Amino acid sequence: MVTFFIAFLVSLLVALVLTWRVRERALAWGWLDQVNSSRKVHVRPIPRLGGIGIVGGFFAPLCALFIVDSGVGDQFVSQTSLIVGLFVGGAIIAGLGFYDDLKGAGAKLKFSVQVAVALGLYALGFRIEVLANPFGAELTLGLLSLPLTVVWVVGVINALNLIDGLDGLAGGVAFFGVGTHFLLALMRGDVLLCLLMVSLAGAILGFLVFNFNPASIFMGDTGSMFLGFVLAAVSIKTSTKSGTAVALLVPVMALGLPIMDTLLAMVRRSLLGRPMFSADKEHIHHRLMSRLLLSHRTTVLVLYALCTLFMVTALALNFANSLQSALLLCGVGVVIMVLMRKLGYLDVRRMDAVQQTRHRNLELRSLVRSVTAAVRAAGSFQEVWNAVRPLSAGLSLSALELRLRRPHEDVNAGVVFESQHPDAGAEAALEVRLDVKEEEAALLGALRLVWRDGRAAIDRDEELALEVVADVVAERVGQLVALEAAEPQRIIALRR
Repeated sequence: MVTFFIAFLVSLLVALVLTWRVRERALAWGWLDQVNSSRKVHVRPIPRLGGIGIVGGFFAPLCALFIVDSGVGDQFVSQTSLIVGLFVGGAIIAGLGFYDDLKGAGAKLKFSVQVAVALGLYALGFRIEVLANPFGAELTLGLLSLPLTVVWVVGVINALNLIDGLDGLAGGVAFFGVGTHFLLALMRGDVLLCLLMVSLAGAILGFLVFNFNPASIFMGDTGSMFLGFVLAAVSIKTSTKSGTAVALLVPVMALGLPIMDTLLAMVRRSLLGRPMFSADKEHIHHRLMSRLLLSHRTTVLVLYALCTLFMVTALALNFANSLQSALLLCGVGVVIMVLMRKLGYLDVRRMDAVQQTRHRNLELRSLVRSVTAAVRAAGSFQEVWNAVRPLSAGLSLSALELRLRRPHEDVNAGVVFESQHPDAGAEAALEVRLDVKEEEAALLGALRLVWRDGRAAIDRDEELALEVVADVVAERVGQLVALEAAEPQRIIALRR
């Protein structure tokens, strides 16, 4: 227990110091999460990359075991596959998150790296080979072990990433998962898993000092994906050492909230015709705030309580027989159904509206794909405008305006493209303006849209689609400006 306490204390202190230093450097260097999207909940720029503190806090006591002579250290050093899996895999995932926080990584790159890491874990022995069946005999997976292991690792990594929407939420959810695995490992006498969990718990708490509402720093993808990776890997070890009656059910229940939120997001986006990896404000924490009118901090505390329920259930499953496990799962299922109904997820009266929304969103996605493809192929400001113009007819606009300027030009300088619909109505105008600006770059212009059809606000899906278009326009205009500046250097005199 002394070793556990020292590991916890070291990880806590390292996370505290690292998070504080990263926050100060982020403020000085402008590494801030800007309020440049309607999806953001915060109202001012907040430093990001706080996940560095979590990563450093977790690895610090583990690295010390290579130096300090102890019985626990000897056991840890002897577990080569565990060390390689956590250290190498964790470093790769943290590096991917760091790159995404700084530069932005596309979905393809993220999933490629995550799948590669998951395959590496499988090769090192992190495998899900049995599925629990509380209503009968357990299921041996055989050849399905590999794909399910990959899906589990990638799924948990992204589940923690998706739940990271409110101050202190992802860190708190991960802490409850860590607590569950620590207690299970302690009851089984698994010293190494206990050590891993106390190290991660200390790192999370050290970060939460700065991240609980009101947060002064965010963990970013560096932290959320790293937490998901460690919990996914440890969950596999927990399931392989649990009784077959509850194999994998315990870690699934321990991470019940992020898994449930991810599944709801997948079903919701599929039904509504939205891109599977698009962001929205329909997650469980968003609905708690909008439908139950809860404050930011109260919402997080309510979700902590839900995590406590999942944690107690996971611990109970570890001791339950098949019948008791089935009864526990049914009870939790009833609680989940009541919660989803309260939050409006199971409102069958809206099915017609859902179908209409799906049809409109599929048309909107097609429009956005064609517009963004044309923008990326544009070779001049005029061609950018020609690529954007189909928005006018596709969104039934009364007026569409695109202002573009070079970074060195005055704010009122540049070029203005504008189109007016000749049959615009007489209703009061609704005007929406989006900045054309690459993140942390100079303002390159603005996209202005006007409706005169009586609407009081634009549709949420249209809002998200327009943000995508504005981002692509900013990216292409920035490339054109850079290419224009480089023209003199591109002319090379050839001499014989």
